[in-house]
Amino acid sequence: MTDAGGAAAALERIDREDPRLCAFIEVWHERVAAGAESARRLPLGGMPFAVKGPVGIRSYTARRLIAAGGLPVGATSVPGPGTPWQTWGLGAHGRTVNPWRPDRTPGGSSAGAAVAVAADLVNLATGSDGAGSVRIPAAWCGVFGLKTTNGLLPSPDRSGLASAGVLARSTVHAQTFLSCVLDGYEPATAALPVPAVFSPDLGYAQVDPEVGAVVRRAVRRLVTAEVVRLVDRTCGLLDPREAWHAVRGGEPTPAASELRRENDLRLDALFARTPLMLTPTTPNRPHGHDGPGELYSTALTWAFNLSGHPAASVPAGFTADGCPVGLQLVAERGADVSLLGMARAVESALITP
Repeated sequence: MTDAGGAAAALERIDREDPRLCAFIEVWHERVAAGAESARRLPLGGMPFAVKGPVGIRSYTARRLIAAGGLPVGATSVPGPGTPWQTWGLGAHGRTVNPWRPDRTPGGSSAGAAVAVAADLVNLATGSDGAGSVRIPAAWCGVFGLKTTNGLLPSPDRSGLASAGVLARSTVHAQTFLSCVLDGYEPATAALPVPAVFSPDLGYAQVDPEVGAVVRRAVRRLVTAEVVRLVDRTCGLLDPREAWHAVRGGEPTPAASELRRENDLRLDALFARTPLMLTPTTPNRPHGHDGPGELYSTALTWAFNLSGHPAASVPAGFTADGCPVGLQLVAERGADVSLLGMARAVESALITP
């Protein structure tokens, strides 16, 4: 894949649009100019991409993209220092806003990465996901997001919860990402219809009725288009909140370990018979910049950081007030390439008028 729009054009868009979006903390005009000539001779041909946060340029995935001829154009916003978890993004020009609803958050912590992709500043941005930090902003900004299998790619997170990910305009761009960061990558095409389990709440989450309705409509479209075939199975998990906090804090209690083990057993049983699970990505729509209150936006995502499964968010539609909603796809550990193939079929069905 070669650079279609060009890194210079991407920089022009960022300079023009970022003062209102606040998606970037740094923009690298000089780096792009210095690397453009050598990048053109490599497979990606100078394709512009963004990296997550101030240290994103040192990540494994960024280094692999650069080695393939990608040009990093800037570092995207993440929560500001010392801010509570409800605060999602702080760019060089101020608070990061959702491109669809500026009065709402874009999600996080890969906040600016999702905004940069949604606003067509770049087609691809690196991310990392320890509780939903790729999938939540992907859902709320209406783009594709992928959390890879825990441990598949190098991660500096000592807890083991965070894994590398990507935010992309489409699954095609995510495929470009995987082809650069996975050794021996071979694309996979899903055999349709894909047997799938639909879980509207994972057995414990309180889902906004309108968000749930958007996702159910999307699932019905997939069934009608014969992209998925729903199987008569359920997947009820135990609420992972306390276990996630215990692992993140470095003090996993016996109760947390038992909860994690039980959820693993339930997921292993499901994926032994069914290749795909569908859920809403988040239980809620994008909230205001003052935060979601007591509601955990991570309720449907962090179970898979604990279990290690790869998971993606595909745009599913909009609520009546113009907020994007994501459909979460989950597959067996290590089935990242197959998951992307299934996501591509899902994406194609959902974007067809």
